[in-house]
Amino acid sequence: MGNKVLVTATTFPRYKDDTEPSFVFELCKQMKKDYEQIALVPSSPVSEDEEEIEGIKIRRFRYFLKKYQKLCYEGGILPNMKKSFLARIQAPFLVIAEFFAVRKAVKNDKIKLIHAHWILPQGFIAYLIKKLYKVPYIATAHAGDVFPLKKGVFRKIAQLTIKNADFVTANSTYTKNVLLDIYPELNPKKTAIIPMGVDFSTFNKSKKSISLRYKYKINGELLLTVGRLAEKKGIKYLIEAMPLVLREYPEAKLIIIGDGPEKQSLLRLSGMLNLNENIIFLDKMPSKELPRYYASADIFIGPSIITESGDTEGLGVVFLEAIASGTPAIGSNVGGIPDIIKDNETGLLVEQKNPEELSKKINYLLRHKQIRETLAKEGRLFIEKNYSWQNIGKRFKAVYTKTLQNTKVSQNEV
Repeated sequence: MGNKVLVTATTFPRYKDDTEPSFVFELCKQMKKDYEQIALVPSSPVSEDEEEIEGIKIRRFRYFLKKYQKLCYEGGILPNMKKSFLARIQAPFLVIAEFFAVRKAVKNDKIKLIHAHWILPQGFIAYLIKKLYKVPYIATAHAGDVFPLKKGVFRKIAQLTIKNADFVTANSTYTKNVLLDIYPELNPKKTAIIPMGVDFSTFNKSKKSISLRYKYKINGELLLTVGRLAEKKGIKYLIEAMPLVLREYPEAKLIIIGDGPEKQSLLRLSGMLNLNENIIFLDKMPSKELPRYYASADIFIGPSIITESGDTEGLGVVFLEAIASGTPAIGSNVGGIPDIIKDNETGLLVEQKNPEELSKKINYLLRHKQIRETLAKEGRLFIEKNYSWQNIGKRFKAVYTKTLQNTKVSQNEV
């Protein structure tokens, strides 16, 4: 192994089987055979400061009194800052604490490479460390970190981070285009679109569960959506589409899995439309519990939108999980979703914020079982080729290796 890699992120499991997004952790698992890694992430009131999970060394730094830390997790930094004054005042403490935690790791653990997930703040901190200690860094943009960077000092900081990175990756075509908008001089020779992946041993058709239908008394068609109940997920448009679906399929039921700031308003909307018998709200759940829901659904729907602030779906890992599970998917034509869903080939695309079109596409797939099966089959073949964690791991390994060797990365390798 030899070379030690420091992986920095603000989204990471706080403990084993956490409900927090685990894609950074999953990537670490793919890289652990070839690199000795330390995942450096923020502490939380419910996490250990240092532990090892599935062979990944995890070090969590405190940025405030532990039990009052509110900036990270449970939705992410920007949403937490919007809803909590305490979270807002913790932002500068996070940056300072992370800088010193990275500095300490670089000096004490002889780190040879930093992989910073998110341009801000992780990428900027990696830039500062590079200036001080000459440690190269890879910056990975996941979308939510770049959409808000439209002007002012944060845009300048992002430009510095991108310009000085040894390599930059974006999780989708859309995210890369946003990076180019921030820094048009982005060097194509040190940039690549490398998405996050999906584990086919976890998400597959074999997880289909008849007992799940019995549990929720589903005698008709089962529709599913999964995700944080925030504005950009567009769940209200799916709820508004349901009365039109029920005209043709009165026994259809929609399961909504997730939690978030819009949950109460979505519950009210469901009640106003007299849909309480046809819509089942479930709380967010660990990844290990999701496969049977994906595999048991007739259609997965992700009605994401672009918000007024420009926030949208950077990639859409839930689409990967659903399609890997053998379920046809319908998604909005926004953000990184069209990278996964090729209309009428690997799924169906719809116009955002359009309940009528959404209902038509749902009913169309429910009417045509053969088309559902074809889309599911072609979708799975497509993501097996392009989004398996093994494939994604190989691509990042090529970037790691060449960056450590201080040589140019061939685009054919990534």
